[in-house]
Amino acid sequence: MNSEMLSFIKKDSPIHKLSGVTKLICFLLFSLASMITYDTRVLILLFLVGIISFKLSKIEFKEISFVLYFILFFLVLNSIFIFIFSPYEGVKIYGTETVIFDMFGPYKLTKEQLFYQFNVILKYFATIPLALLFILTTEPSEFAASLNKIGVNYKAAYSVSIALRYIPDIQRDYKDISFAQQARGIDMSKNEKLLKRIKNSSAILMPLIFSSLERIDKISLAMELRAFGTNKRRTWYNAKKFTKLDYISIALFLGLVIISLVMLKVNGSRFYNPFI
Repeated sequence: MNSEMLSFIKKDSPIHKLSGVTKLICFLLFSLASMITYDTRVLILLFLVGIISFKLSKIEFKEISFVLYFILFFLVLNSIFIFIFSPYEGVKIYGTETVIFDMFGPYKLTKEQLFYQFNVILKYFATIPLALLFILTTEPSEFAASLNKIGVNYKAAYSVSIALRYIPDIQRDYKDISFAQQARGIDMSKNEKLLKRIKNSSAILMPLIFSSLERIDKISLAMELRAFGTNKRRTWYNAKKFTKLDYISIALFLGLVIISLVMLKVNGSRFYNPFI
């Protein structure tokens, strides 16, 4: 199991063999396709593409289970708040009202609202796998080299690389500081009440901030001592060339965008309406 969340996981898979820029382009195209439409049929297709891509990456569920459960928790909260603050959004969108049963006060559960919220959830489930794949299968240095190859300034590309590398560093610092605080008697286990645990966890924040600032200072000094940014161009150790697989992947995801646009034209709006 990967000890750090949202960090690069090395595997021998077709997804890992793709260029970092290819994965970024595919992710952006996929996000565009999912944002364009609320057509359930297209969203199911996107969801299946995400699941197949995840399967091809050979990343196991247990390696990202905590992140998925965390996302699922907020997805449930989002669905609850959508219903609380806009219980008739589906009725407005689809133009009909099919009441399943009356609830408390002004609230009624309708088929249109359920269908609308199902599409919202499906949209999240479609995009989450690709977002995770982009982070988990992209080696930061290789991604920076790929960005520079397509014309992005190498300083900006290197900044992206450092940001991606910094995610696991912060997690390691958090764990180290947490263990140190617990050794000093600050209890953050399940033995304490929730509010007390939250208060005790706040004792980690200040040391974490200072350690982060110290690391930033060290990195800045190291880059300055190596004359980073003096030349207009630089070479990359982890540069990866585009292959046939890269072009095929981009073409396939571009096809998903075209399908979304076609269905937008067919439906006459972003929504597929089965209640007509």
